[in-house]
Amino acid sequence: MKDEKKRGRPRGFDAKAALGKARDVFWDRGFAAASLDNLSAATNLNRPSLYGAFGDKEALYLDALEAYRQDGMDVLTEALDPSLQLRDNIARVYAGALAIYLHGETAARGCFLIGTATAEAVEHERVREVLGRSLNDFDGEIEKRMRLAVKSGELPESADPQVLARLASAVMHSLAVRARAGDSREVLEAIARSGVELICGNPHV
Repeated sequence: MKDEKKRGRPRGFDAKAALGKARDVFWDRGFAAASLDNLSAATNLNRPSLYGAFGDKEALYLDALEAYRQDGMDVLTEALDPSLQLRDNIARVYAGALAIYLHGETAARGCFLIGTATAEAVEHERVREVLGRSLNDFDGEIEKRMRLAVKSGELPESADPQVLARLASAVMHSLAVRARAGDSREVLEAIARSGVELICGNPHV
């Protein structure tokens, strides 16, 4: 009985909180460098409990990616509120992204998805699938707003919603990489503003 209690989940186990702690380990170290000891220490779960709750390391990482993807979609959907002007939507998307990318205990961490999954996608088919689906979902959500903007006259009829959506996403990915590389908030915000003007049709950009 004592052994069973020792191997079980701690009293008051919070799967969502534990997943968030594991995500932070992967985010800081990357999938390959994150050891089971790192993950056990961060989640306060011994190895048997960690396996019992989430499966192996790859399964835990995939769960963390999926949770991050869903959180990102929720933030994106809120930012793209169609009652607002398109330029305000895109500005909100970038502001929300920077709030995530610039957060970190010791340095800006960028985007969990872009920063870690791109390194693993070649060798891990399931990671590649989540990465591709996430990028397509983000592009698709932005594209829907672009189509509304064409319909309402915010964008010209000649505008290509799909291309503009991918451009908007590309700016966001660039912000993620530059944040992790150490660019200042001021530099990143200037890039974001230029992205808004470019996407929304300012002829001077």
